[in-house]
Parts: sequence; C-alpha cells; structure tokens
Amino acid sequence: MSIFAQRRARFLEQLGGVAAVIPAAPMVVHHADCEYPFRQNSDFWYLTGFDEPGAVALFLPHRDDARFVLFVEPKEPTAEVWTGVRWGVDGAVTTFGADLAHPLAELPQRLADYLKGAEGIAFRVGRHPQVEPLVLEAWGQQLDRAPRSGAAALGLVAPCPLLHAQRLRKGPEELERMREAARISAEAHELARQVTRPGLKERQVQAVIEQHFLEQGARGPAYGSIVAGGDNACVLHYTANSAELRDGDLVLIDAGCSLNDYYNGDITRTFPVGGRFSGEQRALYGLVLAAQEAAVAAVAPGQTAEGVHDAALRVLVEGLVELGLLAGDLDGLIDQGAYRHLYMHRTGHWLGLDVHDVGAYRLGEHHVELEPGMVLTVEPGLYVSDRLPVPEGQPAIDERWKGIGIRIEDDVAVTERGHENLTAAAAKAVSAMER
Repeated sequence: MSIFAQRRARFLEQLGGVAAVIPAAPMVVHHADCEYPFRQNSDFWYLTGFDEPGAVALFLPHRDDARFVLFVEPKEPTAEVWTGVRWGVDGAVTTFGADLAHPLAELPQRLADYLKGAEGIAFRVGRHPQVEPLVLEAWGQQLDRAPRSGAAALGLVAPCPLLHAQRLRKGPEELERMREAARISAEAHELARQVTRPGLKERQVQAVIEQHFLEQGARGPAYGSIVAGGDNACVLHYTANSAELRDGDLVLIDAGCSLNDYYNGDITRTFPVGGRFSGEQRALYGLVLAAQEAAVAAVAPGQTAEGVHDAALRVLVEGLVELGLLAGDLDGLIDQGAYRHLYMHRTGHWLGLDVHDVGAYRLGEHHVELEPGMVLTVEPGLYVSDRLPVPEGQPAIDERWKGIGIRIEDDVAVTERGHENLTAAAAKAVSAMER
C-alpha cells in the first residue's frame, strides 16, 4: 500500500487547492441480470489499490484532517454471500490507508461538506452518471452561497491532465509488473506457434494462448485476442476467430495478458500456418520486420512517438516502392499519404494499466518527448487487400499479393540510455517463424 500512498501524495501536491472526486467503476450488465466480470477504473486503482465496484475516492488537499477519504459498500453478510467479501469502512482505513471512510450511501449527505473550502473541483464529467449529479449539486450549493460566504470553488476541471501525466511515467514497481505481463504474453505466443498447423480453427489457437494466461496467474486476456488466418489478418480488429487455418496462409496473432493488478502485455506476431513463407509473404514479412526493428531502435529519451512512427514508415514506403506496390518519390508518397491503402494505422501507443494507455502524444504544436519510464508499443504492419481503393496514380495490386496481412508488435520501455524491449522473448526473426 505504500506505493499507492506515494502516488496519492504526488497527486495531492499537484492538485494545489483543488479537491478531486475519483469514482470507481460500477458493475456492468451483460444480459438480463448477469454482469460482466468486474474491471476497476484505472485512475481509481492507480491511486487506491481498492478493487471493489461503486466506491468513490476524495482527494482533499485543502483539508488538514482528512486528505484521502473513501466511500465504500459496508460489510454486509447477506450481500457477501452472493458477491464475495467486502473490505468495508474499517478495511478502507486500516488496509487501504484512507484517513476517513464512510458507507457509500452517505455520499449524498457528506460530499458538499468535504468539498467546502476547495479552490476548485476536479471531476471527469460524462463518465460517472451516478456520481456526477452529486458533484454538480455540491458545486451549485457553493455557488449559491458565494455572495454571502465569499467563498466557492472557482471551477469544475478535469483531473485527467495531472493524473494521466503521472501515469504515463511508470515507476520501477510498475515496470517490473509490465515485465511479468510481457513474459507471460511472450510465452503464450511461443506456444501458439508450436501448436499451429493447417486444419485447426483460429479459436483453438486462441484457447492455447488464453489457457496459458490463466495458468500463469494472470486475470486473463488484456483485450479480445486476435487470431486471424489469411485474409482475415487484413481486418485490423478481427476477433471472430472462427475460421479454419489453411496451409499456404499466414496467421496474425495479436494477444496479451492482463495481470491481477491490471498491467498489460500487447504482442503481435505473424507466421506461416504451414511452416514456410511463400516468396511474396517472405518479402513483405522481411519488410515489416525491418521497419519494426528500425522503429524499436529509435526509442530513446528525447525522441517522440511521432519520430518512432516516422522511422517505421520510411522503411515501409521505401520497401513498397522497391516491390512495385507503390510508385513515386519517398517523401512525396509520405506527404500525400499514398501508402494508406496498405498501412493505415500508427506505429504504436502508450501501454500500462490500459492497453491503449493514457497520456498525451502532443501538447499543442509540440510532440511529447520520450522519457525514462514511458512504455509504448511498436507495431508497424502491411495489409494487402481490395478493401480500400488504390490511390490515383499508384499501381494496381497483383493478385499474388492479396490476402497477406502482417503486423509485428513489441512492448518497449524507455530507459536512461535508450530502451528495453520487454517482449523480446517472443521470436520474430524470419528463420524462427519457419519450421
């Protein structure tokens, strides 16, 4: 719990005189009276480590008596028989470090008093429909009293910029957890490559991957696992995983685990179902691999996510010209976006408690520079199909290229001297992909 206390201390300091209201996630109905497995709100978890639904955390830098207050479901044996043990009000204080805690039902009566005297209120509008009316009512009461009292919160602001900037830079303990998520995820990809053969269904490979996640103690997949054979790989977020894997096709697997404390892995590998690349598959795979290695090499302090993307893009476009899939000047093709029917996404995203983790990529006109502790994915790809029209002036795609979808993705942490590839244990060399 000391790690969460340190995070709260930094957050409270950054808030200045502004009070923050950070709700937990609610339970979400799947169908009828059945609910999805609970997944905590990442901001709430980051600051509290409290893994129950419906709770609300208050951060009150303007108060000396209670700077961290939790509202939680009280212990209730009848309810706990159905949904499991609760920590309750006492546990919120003794185990999770709250200065004070109250039953959740008391939030409407107590919130306004706790916010009294704050210079502003930090709350994410539009995300928490049960709590938002209470926050607005408390703020409205302050504004109504302002002519008499001379004091009111000056505004309602989002806590996201402060909190997400803090989450973007991972501490040593977070990096260690991400190494564990990367280890489990990489092992699952290695297992998948060993078992894949023509005639299997995509979901049979998915089952091997996700079984390994669970056997290793992870919560489960971090996102809907993608196992896409042949032309299915040209659908970026393909998750049906219902087709049969065919000899002569490639299979693209994008899968990573989520640990019990929500840190995630995110790996993509592509390899031939039957164990050997065709000439066209090998050419495109080698090109994507070269682009990915160039982008990984670019990850270093002072670089930007845009610079990492550019490193991959230039290799891809130059190689596509050499293969006859694009025609024209390298810089002109990039400026015109003439490659986007073959490569239509960015080269990566932040990774952490969320798979597409929080944090700005640019501030106004300036791209955010990479710093030690940041973690991003590096995942260029090529997707050759008829789904998008060929831009005017570019060569028609020969049939021999169509249906090839390739992506290679690693999780890369920025270090003081460069970078650490957290997922290097998942092989990606051309020779390793064949058997």
